[in-house]
Amino acid sequence: MLDPDGEPYGVPISYVYDGDRCIYFHSAVDGHKIECITADNRCSFCVVSQDMILPEKFTTCFRSVIIKGTVNIVTDHDEMIKGLLLLCEKYSPGVDSDDEISQCISRVAVLRLDIDSMTGKEAIELVKKRMNSGTIAHPETQGKTAVTT
Repeated sequence: MLDPDGEPYGVPISYVYDGDRCIYFHSAVDGHKIECITADNRCSFCVVSQDMILPEKFTTCFRSVIIKGTVNIVTDHDEMIKGLLLLCEKYSPGVDSDDEISQCISRVAVLRLDIDSMTGKEAIELVKKRMNSGTIAHPETQGKTAVTT
């Protein structure tokens, strides 16, 4: 993201991939993140889901994805609930979140990153391991995140 002065702005976030073509996250209603989105809603989103250092081989076993898209402030009440429920299911699985959502919905901005492009990269060691086990990597990860330019 870029801030209103054109300076790059990156911030770690809690997020959830909807399984289709967008990522939801939340924010305070006012603040620097909202100012950036209002000024220019284009962004890049990076997730590193694994990065195991192999010092003896001078490498790492990594898995990452980079997404380009646009961030939109969700205004539709039903979609706000959907985004918050998805976040709660990811970060507080099995916990009834209805009361928490009802209490915070007027004080939170729900943001949707609409994905224009998504590319991934994975260490060959992980590719071989996945192929041998017959599993397919899923774009939703629990890794480190940042929104950057």
